[in-house]
Amino acid sequence: MSANSSYAAAGVDTAAGDLAVELMKEAVAKTHGPNVLGGVGGFAGLYDLSFAKDYRRPLLATSTDGVGTKIAIAQALDVHDTIGQDLVGMVVDDIVVVGATPLFMTDYIACGKVVPDRIAAIVTGIARACAETGTALVGGETAEHPGLMGVDDYDVAGAAVGVVEADRALGAERVESGDAILAIESSGLHSNGFSLVRHILAQHGIGYTDASAELGTTWGEALLEPTRLYSGPLVQLLAGANGDAVHALSHVTGGGLAANLARVLPRGSWAEVDRSTWSPAPVFRVLNDLAGTTLESTEGTWNLGVGFFAVVKADAAASVTAELGALGLPTWQVGTVTIGERDLAGFEQGAKGVDGGAVRLVGSYSA
Repeated sequence: MSANSSYAAAGVDTAAGDLAVELMKEAVAKTHGPNVLGGVGGFAGLYDLSFAKDYRRPLLATSTDGVGTKIAIAQALDVHDTIGQDLVGMVVDDIVVVGATPLFMTDYIACGKVVPDRIAAIVTGIARACAETGTALVGGETAEHPGLMGVDDYDVAGAAVGVVEADRALGAERVESGDAILAIESSGLHSNGFSLVRHILAQHGIGYTDASAELGTTWGEALLEPTRLYSGPLVQLLAGANGDAVHALSHVTGGGLAANLARVLPRGSWAEVDRSTWSPAPVFRVLNDLAGTTLESTEGTWNLGVGFFAVVKADAAASVTAELGALGLPTWQVGTVTIGERDLAGFEQGAKGVDGGAVRLVGSYSA
């Protein structure tokens, strides 16, 4: 018996992996600009960084993440062409938080069995989102893990790299007292809190193919709504006339609203976010109604309609809001940063180990 036959008998099909690469190759190649050297299938991706010699002090930014248990819904419905956008959103949109322009990304897919069409659908979705964000998909890996994962199981992860001029990097040190806090609309649940989502639906015997009158679609379609991609418009904003007015950005992911905003505010600052300035989308309301909980109780789990925060100079708030709206990101002001002493009872602070600012949400959500 040959080595290849032995490997196949153990459950690893290298030919299926090769076919998957062929099926995805065209989509991946479309993300490659002149800075990408070589093609698909190398041991490592090469990216020409010689343009960085024009920077005074270039800083590389990197981020890595996955999609979480949202994948379970994609697997249950056998719909795999949107999960890649969720991955890019979770990884690449973290890069822009520090003001960096994303350069390239790699992905990793672990699965119980390589089904070429399925793997190609996942990677094509990643490539499509990379192209939208101006990010080159320069490499990746698909690993077959028979015996460890079921034949229909898979998980995805990715890592990205970007670059920013040192004196253009965003962060808490740039935030000033009186800065406006802008909220940027999410497209739904994005990729956070799906363990709770799945728990709620299971408790009520709701299937992903079941229709929801309140949502106007099936549950599966509503839950697989792809993560909105923010980095393209935000990079444009930072490069334009309003760029200097942006002091900090926050990606609202795991940990929810207050915690993620607090991470990008300076120590000694505080902010109150006014819930009455927006109305969470129906998917958040219906899930809370099913669970018998309040919107407020899930602010640390779901984004509740805010995908990003931008902290900007007060006198530029209106123009930044207008520019982001024109770039396809509905934006509104939710609060103001104050640097000074006050009683911080009820405020969120110290999230993710960051000794930053303090944030709490106040008021009631708009109907």
